Amino acid sequence: MNNNLKQVDIMRFLIVLLVLIPGSLMAQAKGQNSKVTDCYCTDRTGSRVELGQSICLQVDGRMFTAQCQMSLNNPMWREIQEGCLSSEVQTSDPLLQSFPVNTSI
Repeated sequence: MNNNLKQVDIMRFLIVLLVLIPGSLMAQAKGQNSKVTDCYCTDRTGSRVELGQSICLQVDGRMFTAQCQMSLNNPMWREIQEGCLSSEVQTSDPLLQSFPVNTSI
């Protein structure tokens, strides 16, 4: 009788394993094949701006440099500097920097 109880316990254990293991393997496989969602910000024209990139934003007549960052699993713009950097080169008057030419050479 004692031998029969061991066999019944072993059979129950195997049945539980056969029921639980395939489910957990399927859950792992689903997690591995799940689609990764790209997070990014958009500018006012709808163009994609990647996380970490900075652009100049104009909001309510105010201009500032903002960086695309994540906050609570959502992409958002965070102000990092007042005003915006300009790439315009200021040139001085070329006549003020002219040098006399020695014509006797």
